Amino acid sequence: MTKERLYLYDTTLRDGQQTQGVQFSTVEKQTIAQTLDELGIDYIEGGWPGANPTDSAFFDAAPKTRATMTAFGMTKRAGMSAENDDVLAAVMNAGTGAVCLVGKTHEFHVTTALGITLDENRDNIAKSISHIVKNGREALFDAEHFFDGFKSNPEYALSCLKAALDAGARWVVLCDTNGGTLPYDVYRITAEVVAAGIPGDQLGIHTHNDTENAVAGSLAAVDAGARQVQGTLNGLGERCGNANLIAIIPTLLLKEPYASTLETGICAEALKSLTMASRQLDEILNRVPTKQAAYVGASAFAHKAGLHASAILKDPTTYEHIPPEAIGNTRIIPMSNQAGLSNLRRRLAEAGLDVQRDDPALSRILAEIKDREDHGYTYDSAQASFELLARRELGLLPEFFEVKRYKVTVERRKNKYDKMASLSEAVVVVKVDGEKKLSVSESMDGHGSDRGPVNALAKALAKDLGPFQDAIDDMRLVDFKVRITQGGTEAVTRVIIDSEDGKGRRWSTVGVSPNIVDASFEALLDAINWKLLRDA
Repeated sequence: MTKERLYLYDTTLRDGQQTQGVQFSTVEKQTIAQTLDELGIDYIEGGWPGANPTDSAFFDAAPKTRATMTAFGMTKRAGMSAENDDVLAAVMNAGTGAVCLVGKTHEFHVTTALGITLDENRDNIAKSISHIVKNGREALFDAEHFFDGFKSNPEYALSCLKAALDAGARWVVLCDTNGGTLPYDVYRITAEVVAAGIPGDQLGIHTHNDTENAVAGSLAAVDAGARQVQGTLNGLGERCGNANLIAIIPTLLLKEPYASTLETGICAEALKSLTMASRQLDEILNRVPTKQAAYVGASAFAHKAGLHASAILKDPTTYEHIPPEAIGNTRIIPMSNQAGLSNLRRRLAEAGLDVQRDDPALSRILAEIKDREDHGYTYDSAQASFELLARRELGLLPEFFEVKRYKVTVERRKNKYDKMASLSEAVVVVKVDGEKKLSVSESMDGHGSDRGPVNALAKALAKDLGPFQDAIDDMRLVDFKVRITQGGTEAVTRVIIDSEDGKGRRWSTVGVSPNIVDASFEALLDAINWKLLRDA
């Protein structure tokens, strides 16, 4: 059976940049565009030329892509021609192969927001699209608030789509602009649009996630005949975000009925880079990746219960809906107080430890884990600390160095600006190859701000480890989480630290103590020891 072509349109660089707290630099936009192109996206919406300096600079230096680079703008304003509208001119001057214009299709917005007649608005749509086509560009029309407009006045909403198509638009895109349309209505209305004579292979869908239904709504539109899907990486977007292409793409490629009836520009090999693309965006935004993210999250293929892990050992399909390697992710068998020997043996094997089924060390390790979790530890999300614990019990953990003592002081004093400021200072004494080494470090950053006692400890500990120094020079701490695990006078602090190195590896370690500094230092020690175990 011949598959129908479905086109993927990414708007991370435009709609995604409208996320609160997100502002891409030109270089970051170039990096993301190249990643999208390598993935196999069909259209990359680079931004709105003229709306801000970054978007304009990006189009001046946009990378050459196989994907169709697209500039975004709005239909011409009433009272002037398309040729004389300076806002539209800036969009055209970006020189992209395609131009996507947003226009009103909801009569309420036309009369209230624009303050013009319905005929004037429809005429603006037609003349704007015609202007794009006459200049040799591919034209797309984003029908803003289409679903609300269709419910209010279906004849008018449809007439706007037909005006754009008659003027030469390649695509008309149904936009759920406020994110309030549920999947059933998306399917019903999209099907009615197709039945009214709008070809499915010229019809797109653009949903927002205000009801947590953006992905479901996009798939519903595809089910009804739409053959272009718009979205963003990791669901970035205004308010609650846009449809998440990171979830939509593998669903279309790996799930039925889509996998057997539709094809996209993304091949199976490129799909393996999906997890990397998701995490690269988080790295650019300085965000910690969501562990529970569908498909690409670190916990997406984590099997905690002993019953699950036992079945996974026999056949991964017992508890996995797709192979994690298909999208570049990995399977995790975490350790916790719910774990059984099946989890333990599997996790040890993944760490390269071949332990026989009848080895008494297995029961000792499991008992130790459960006892420590009773005292506040968690190895569910601290895999590196689990591996160190297991190796220590098996006698397979070398002692790279020994901490003899450490001290942290926090002082309030006036800085050079004559303002009171905190300064943390740490002293760490370690013994390496029989030689004691004392290191002192402050927590001051390059701007003269105090980064806290844990930062000072980390810097001091990693300052001089003798022959092991080179192994940890590319290591950095990327996240620090603190939780109080008991209340009252018996409060216990649990610290989880995420670390990363120049090889792209990321690992988590845990420390527990009534004292937050001691808990942090324990997690730091584990982080460095795991790194040395891998590299030294």
